[in-house]
Amino acid sequence: MKLSTQHLLGIKDLTKEDISLFLDTATQFKEVLQRPVKKVPSLRDVTIVNLFYENSTRTRISFELAEKRLSADTINFTASGSSVAKGETLLDTVNNILSMKVDMVVMRHSASGAPHFLAQHVPAAIINAGDGVNEHPTQGLLDAFSIREKLGKLAGVKVAIIGDIMHSRVAMSNIYLLKKMGAEVTVCGPPTLIPKYIREVFNVNVSYNVEEALNWCDVANVLRIQLERQNQVLFSSLREYNLSYGISRKLLDRLKKEVVIMHPGPINRGVELDSDVADSGHSIILQQVENGVAVRMAVLYLLSNRNN
Repeated sequence: MKLSTQHLLGIKDLTKEDISLFLDTATQFKEVLQRPVKKVPSLRDVTIVNLFYENSTRTRISFELAEKRLSADTINFTASGSSVAKGETLLDTVNNILSMKVDMVVMRHSASGAPHFLAQHVPAAIINAGDGVNEHPTQGLLDAFSIREKLGKLAGVKVAIIGDIMHSRVAMSNIYLLKKMGAEVTVCGPPTLIPKYIREVFNVNVSYNVEEALNWCDVANVLRIQLERQNQVLFSSLREYNLSYGISRKLLDRLKKEVVIMHPGPINRGVELDSDVADSGHSIILQQVENGVAVRMAVLYLLSNRNN
């Protein structure tokens, strides 16, 4: 089976079959990662550049580790330490890198659509590692992989995405993917952090009551408040947010059922999640981090066309 696309720019562009292929291939690579020798020669002689214009910890390390596990040659690029600081354009930067015979580009950028622009102008395979407030497709894939691993399926699963929906590229990728795979989705948060059009455009439920959302769902994917993307005050204070929308152990204990807790990181402990929830048996946050390597190995491998 082959992907319908040569890039991974967003979940929006993928077919249901593409998503299943990514997840099934990730299952195979997770088995590889359990072996004593975790390295395979699948991408030997493939050169990948990690082009990060925004700060990143988990995503960048996860991609770098996935590339090394596949035996690829990697180049790491940060905008702050490059000629970008001198005024070099995105296209010039990438063309200079491609002149060094690079096969794939993993890109994170603050501008929505930057990876799509790149894909129109360069022959390498482009992987979107997060663009503005648009999408974060590999996070969407690893979240889905983690849900399927925990519950055995995606179809029919009820997922509540709780927090800063307005500014979250993770939320967008999760909504696109979960809806395509037959899951039910509710978004929950303060009215000021939920786009007004989201119910009609994405066919999701909307709730402004976190306890109501938790009682409804099987899985709660809790998002960070992205203060760096907010250009106006959208709620009174972080303490008030925690009191109204934060998830505490006391709140979970009031529920009539068990709920799986997820978070894409980094966690603002004491804001969207209390520590005794993030570190509890309800949480699969560390499993998400582990699964991120297997999912990104699958993405790199399938987009390299080495599986033909």
